Amino acid sequence: MTFDKIIEDGRLWAVRYKGENVNALQKVMAQWQDAEWLADFFMQNLEDLISYFKVTDIEDAIYQTMDDRDELACIIMDISPDADLDRFFRPLDNNRTREMILGKEKGRPHRRSWLRLYAIKLNAGIYIITGGAIKLTHTMQERQHTLMELENMEKVRNFLISEKIFDDDSFTDYQQEVEP
Repeated sequence: MTFDKIIEDGRLWAVRYKGENVNALQKVMAQWQDAEWLADFFMQNLEDLISYFKVTDIEDAIYQTMDDRDELACIIMDISPDADLDRFFRPLDNNRTREMILGKEKGRPHRRSWLRLYAIKLNAGIYIITGGAIKLTHTMQERQHTLMELENMEKVRNFLISEKIFDDDSFTDYQQEVEP
């Protein structure tokens, strides 16, 4: 696994899993603008879409997803040097009350969106995106595609720990060691 810098100042990164041509952020952003991929996804998850969000029209769900994806892209592209990424990313566990080393985090374009980006927090304001999902259920454990995102976060977190990366300084040191 490698890491791609998303913003030049090094506050936002995305993991590139072994064998992948694009990083995790690029992958989900492409899926969320692909009408065919979205139609297949919503057809497979129609019951969740209806029961959790009360959306019955797949075409409406596709347009809403694309709009939210564009909003998310604007948020990421407009991250200024003084922007606080801690306001975008929140603890994955809504009941977490304290900071933890390499905390698991989530971000979304707005409160009612089903789009989620998942990340590992290196330090305040510094994150590594591990993936993203369309979350249509109350918990991530309820569906295979969101459960996979939990597993990816854990895989990245375990990799960082195995490489003795616990904060942005040790991550910077690691990146300098592996760069050609």
